[in-house]
Amino acid sequence: MPPPPKGIRRLLVILGDQLDPNQPSLQELHPDHDALWMAEVVAESRHVPSHAARTTAFLSAMRHFARDRHNAGLSVHYRRLGEHSEETLGAALRKNLLRLQPQQVQVLQPGEHRIQRELEQACNACSIPLEILDDPHFLVTLETFTTWARGRKQLRMEYFYREQRARLGILMNDGEPTGGQWNFDADNRGHFGRDGPGLLPAPLGFSPDALTQECLRDVAQHLPELPGGTDHFDCPVTTEHAQQVLDDFITHRLPHFGTYQDAMWTDHPWLYHARLSAALNLHLIHPRTVIDAAEQAWRNGHAPLAAVEGFIRQILGWREYVRGLYFHFGEAWHDWNALEADEPLPAFYWDADTSMQCLHQAVGQTLQYGYAHHIQRLMVTGLFAQLLGVRPEAIHTWYLGIYVDAVEWVELPNVIGMSQYADGGRMASKPYVATGRYIQRMSNYCRHCPFDPAEALGESACPFTTLYWDFLARHQDRFARHPRTALQWKHLEKMDPDRLRAIRKRAGTIRDTLRRGDRI
Repeated sequence: MPPPPKGIRRLLVILGDQLDPNQPSLQELHPDHDALWMAEVVAESRHVPSHAARTTAFLSAMRHFARDRHNAGLSVHYRRLGEHSEETLGAALRKNLLRLQPQQVQVLQPGEHRIQRELEQACNACSIPLEILDDPHFLVTLETFTTWARGRKQLRMEYFYREQRARLGILMNDGEPTGGQWNFDADNRGHFGRDGPGLLPAPLGFSPDALTQECLRDVAQHLPELPGGTDHFDCPVTTEHAQQVLDDFITHRLPHFGTYQDAMWTDHPWLYHARLSAALNLHLIHPRTVIDAAEQAWRNGHAPLAAVEGFIRQILGWREYVRGLYFHFGEAWHDWNALEADEPLPAFYWDADTSMQCLHQAVGQTLQYGYAHHIQRLMVTGLFAQLLGVRPEAIHTWYLGIYVDAVEWVELPNVIGMSQYADGGRMASKPYVATGRYIQRMSNYCRHCPFDPAEALGESACPFTTLYWDFLARHQDRFARHPRTALQWKHLEKMDPDRLRAIRKRAGTIRDTLRRGDRI
């Protein structure tokens, strides 16, 4: 650690998901009067059980960032794992504040309420003012979102997305949406058919350099208990890597991304997806850079409008929208459990040991790579947890720790709201529930599975299908008259009562089996 400069004016705290070298707060630092502060602490990998690849990605990106800032002439105070005894970020900062005595501490808006509290408490304990700055990485400020949300009974993503498209001039022509419509989602639900996806170019990956290899060793030494593996670690950890990943996606997969973005296939984790979410969430690349590249691909005739619009909607729509919701509702997200779900998370979420091939595939690749695309998360791992009735906080903890791209501001609303409907409809207008037939339609998982997605009863019955009908029965009073779900519950009303009782009994057996930790 370098000696403290005399009379530090500003100490800029850089968090592990704020690694944009072009952020104004960084550019404004004076090397003679200001300094950077960063720290690696074990609590950030233990407050939820962090995937070893997730921790490695954060540490490697942080170390590359700090090295480059040091080489650029800035004073950098960086604390590595094993070089200090403080377990939490707040404790590490407090110890350094007592030594450095800056006039002021600055930090970009943290993406997790817990982290903000730790920083505030550390600064208060040392009587040093803390200034929380707007994060320029995002296209929609929190103030803009608050203004948009004010007075609305429903905060629906589609309306937010349209307003931001118009405000920013993205895929717009003379004030109208390009192509005459805002949303091409109906064109983006293709599946591969019996022949599968065919030969796909492998997505770009990066062999660990010396700095990343140090991180891999440090994670193995200091955090050996973390779930997941790092044998295949090849994540982007620098801004140069992130740009290369974007270029590779635009060239090789964007043209077919729209059609096949919801499709799944055995032993194919990446398919047509971009693998950009981790780089975006660590701020290694700016969302406007990504959006502009996709829009230019359409204007150049390289990619169809439906693919480009669907991709941009994930970034300008969902990503910006869920950040606004996270701060709009605050820490209440953690307490919501509108469906009164109380089952424990099944053990196979930690080892993929299940005969259900869709879950074996989705969880298995997650443990191997720390990655699954949005449909695997929403309609496989998330759907099963919702149908089973898993406690929202339990499935949230798993998602937050297990995915390389997970930061609470983006993960928590998506899981509690979109995936589990635990927010009571604040985010999504209806619960996303389906039988195993949806997975059968969108993948080939069911071909290799002992369970039949068409069956709800019997030894070969698909647990998704059994639990689907049980879910409808458990929540009939809540949703039977809901305008977007009434048809599903009408089908329930037509079912023979004896058959429904048998299905619900089988659903109870599934829950009992999983509570015991036995295999399904």
